[in-house]
Amino acid sequence: MLRTSLLTVMLLLSSLALAQEAPEAVPPMPRDRPESLTDAPPADATAPADAEAEAPDADANAPEAGAERPKADPDAPEAEQPPADAAPAAQEPPAPAKVAEPAEPPRPYQTQCPAVIGGQIEAKLLPPIDEGECGTQSPLAVTGILVNGRMVPLSSEATLTCEVATTLPHWGEAIDGYLQARENTELASLDVGTNYNCRARVGGSSDRLSEHGMANALDVVGFTFADGRTVTVEGDWPAADAPEGKFLRFAHDAACSSFSTTLGPEANAEHHDHFHVDMGCHGAACQARLCE
Repeated sequence: MLRTSLLTVMLLLSSLALAQEAPEAVPPMPRDRPESLTDAPPADATAPADAEAEAPDADANAPEAGAERPKADPDAPEAEQPPADAAPAAQEPPAPAKVAEPAEPPRPYQTQCPAVIGGQIEAKLLPPIDEGECGTQSPLAVTGILVNGRMVPLSSEATLTCEVATTLPHWGEAIDGYLQARENTELASLDVGTNYNCRARVGGSSDRLSEHGMANALDVVGFTFADGRTVTVEGDWPAADAPEGKFLRFAHDAACSSFSTTLGPEANAEHHDHFHVDMGCHGAACQARLCE
């Protein structure tokens, strides 16, 4: 027990001896002040004493801390805002759409009439007529026929084929020659009625298409003379012995020698007021004529 106590005392003495021999800790020395601070020259006398006073106050218009913010005017118009899906201003405009060019109409493949080119008839070519079973490819709008060197007008425009139109001047010349020889006058006008008309035949039991439905026929209702007289089939045919009746019969017979079909008041009741002339086909070889 005593021995242990002695060891403890010895250790304590040793600790005290070591503590006395250790040097005291020296506190660190303060650093020197920078030269820019210790040796700075005195401020320029011309400079403002307070540099911040000369600088513009960037926040002069800013509200002070704790100050009440101005309230919005409820009647003031709101600033217009662009729609959310609006395109940017710098976006290039879309390319213009290409316009489709109109399709070129199909070629009609029409034929010209030699009598028009030669001046025997006054007419212009019309577009093709297509109305089901009716129509013709190269119809003409005829307005006059050449008779003994002068153009005799039709009372109204007639839509006809070239074949019928070409036959009219020959018939007109025969009529004009008769008037010059027997009546001392000339043919001044050919008074016409039905020309192109899409319908069936009339005056019989047949339901076949009329030549009018192919612009291949013309109805003539009368004639006007150069001396001012007008002769009509309806009014002057019954007086067979009168000059007008004789003239109409000559005109009927002259048509029979020019056209393939000639129908007058004696053919049937439907033709009591006009002469029907056409270039329809009769007979196996289309060389026969029908004259009634």
